[in-house]
Amino acid sequence: MTRSPRQGDTAHRGATALLAAMAGTAIADNYTLQPALTVVAADLDVPLSAISLVPSAALAGSMAGFALLLPLADRVAPGRLVAAHFTALAAGLVLAATATDAAVLVAAHLIIGAAAAVAAQANVIAGRLAGPGRRGAAVALVATGLSAGILLGRLVGGALTDLIGWRAMLLVCAALALLCAGTAVSRLPGGRPRARDPYRSALAALPRLPLREARLRHAVATGGLWYLAFTLLWVGLALFLARPPHSLDPTAIGLFGLAGLLGFAVLPFTGRLVDRRDPHTVMTVAVAVAASGVLLIALAPDSVPAIAVGLAVFDAGCFVAQAANQSVVLGIDPANSGSFSGAYLVLYFAVGALGTALAGPLIDGIGLRGTMTVAFGALIAAALLAHFGRVGETAPSPSYE
Repeated sequence: MTRSPRQGDTAHRGATALLAAMAGTAIADNYTLQPALTVVAADLDVPLSAISLVPSAALAGSMAGFALLLPLADRVAPGRLVAAHFTALAAGLVLAATATDAAVLVAAHLIIGAAAAVAAQANVIAGRLAGPGRRGAAVALVATGLSAGILLGRLVGGALTDLIGWRAMLLVCAALALLCAGTAVSRLPGGRPRARDPYRSALAALPRLPLREARLRHAVATGGLWYLAFTLLWVGLALFLARPPHSLDPTAIGLFGLAGLLGFAVLPFTGRLVDRRDPHTVMTVAVAVAASGVLLIALAPDSVPAIAVGLAVFDAGCFVAQAANQSVVLGIDPANSGSFSGAYLVLYFAVGALGTALAGPLIDGIGLRGTMTVAFGALIAAALLAHFGRVGETAPSPSYE
């Protein structure tokens, strides 16, 4: 029995919705421990400086996962691939939950970060299932799931830490990862994609992709600037709110993640806009909106309501811009979209890691207002690049070995 086009479209939408939920579940594990870092440091009796390596380890693991594992999305059946990653994610979370020192916890988060790259694979798989005419809508739906994971991961992690402790919180996340692994096997497509090149050739070509493809370089430069601002703001804000005069606990800091719910309302419309209009125009407007949110926080750094509103506007702008930018990257070479997405995300997260490393020194040196000024400058540069830096939209992508 063959499916009608309507039934096939419905099946693809169902698979995309499932991929969005899985992407959010996976990426959240990079952030669940962030609101509880001071609690973990006290429990393990180690300096906070040692535990502060945990977010950096998760980010480094993600970058390794993007480089080494994303090309597999062009070569391995989605069901098997996603299930394997969630199984590895569960193993990393169990290791973190049973860690007795900071070194083991950091090593565990390298595994967690690498396995969480399945969130980016979900984006590639969804874009391929949807096809060119609906790629923007599919990417936006997965971006909604990713946004939920990034924002609510901190909230859930902080709340569960206060309720049952950080170790039990990580074990709950591990059980959820195993549930996702089983669901992937039974619900995601079992057909194998047909990539032009073998996996080893794809890995060898990965470092050369940004050198050969101008559209990829432009996407990296533009997206990297707003992700620098994103990490500067969120890490710097977490440090700022934990200190006097606010002195907030992990649950309260995690609650600021709810400010990003505005992004959930606008992301579904983003997909339709990207499919019908120039994605660079969407990016330019979105980054300008994000910059206005940062400006509000810079003008009123001691006002909790102003911070919450600024975060809502900032996150909505960044998430919309990222959805538009990833749609562009996936469209460069659809048959090898995993490799192109991997190259993009490695460089994108490398810039984000710079923001994570700079946040602490900037908060100590120039305060929240000064840190927000740096983030504002990065966003303005990103908006200018998006508006004036359009390159090669109609030119064919060069071949690579």
